[in-house]
Amino acid sequence: MTAPATDPTAHAAHGAGRRAIAAVGRVTRSLFEQIGGGGRFVMATARAAGDTATWMPEFSLHARILGVESLPIGIFIALFTGIVLALLASYSVGDLVPPYFVGTLVQKTITLELAPVLTGLALAGRVGANIAAELGTMRVTEQIDALETLTFDPMSHLVVPRVLASTLMFPIVVGVAMLVGLLSGWGASLALLDITTPQFLKGVRIFFTDFDVRYGLVKSASFGAAVALIGCRAGLNTQGGAQGVGRSATRAVVVSAVMILVLDAFWALVWLTGRTIR
Repeated sequence: MTAPATDPTAHAAHGAGRRAIAAVGRVTRSLFEQIGGGGRFVMATARAAGDTATWMPEFSLHARILGVESLPIGIFIALFTGIVLALLASYSVGDLVPPYFVGTLVQKTITLELAPVLTGLALAGRVGANIAAELGTMRVTEQIDALETLTFDPMSHLVVPRVLASTLMFPIVVGVAMLVGLLSGWGASLALLDITTPQFLKGVRIFFTDFDVRYGLVKSASFGAAVALIGCRAGLNTQGGAQGVGRSATRAVVVSAVMILVLDAFWALVWLTGRTIR
């Protein structure tokens, strides 16, 4: 008897299916490994935060570098964002609603969304890349190994002050951006639109609640913590010399931007679902 002939097409399709399943498995496994590694890194950072004697002297330096020196970026973004929002609000509503609604739209969009997210994305590029490149350079030049040899904990000495400084300073930068964006929107309404100061301020006050500011600041604090944690982990895991430092900085910026958008959606689901304007 002769063996039954195999169908080459079916064999090729079966092989392609197995390769596709294997690829999905590898991607899924890598994703869960990254999530697990990130969770362990967050827990290690939380434990190291108890060593205040180590990270406290470094805190003010990183607060200045990551926060105070980032203020010009936040101000620059908010300045033009407020102008554009005022013009877009006037264009969108036209003569359908009273002019003071321009102030309402500028205030709501600046405080609830655009100031935290746009400033966070800009600072993800500056802060995340700065942290990843700095710690990555220390890793490839074996400075971190030297710290460990001298019994210094890299987590409490390098990671904790950066994470705490970023978490604290992001809301400050965003708060300044909110104010600048509102003022630039007011200035644009006076100079470019047929809107008076009383009309603009009426629109700002009519639907304003302290929740608007609180929501934006809490979001920005979570953005700051995420950016710093991602940058620190990318820097500490750097390998491969100068090219590895570049890859770590790029990875930190990309992952931080994605995480900011994920956290933005998370806070909207948690705080805004079912909430009405009072």
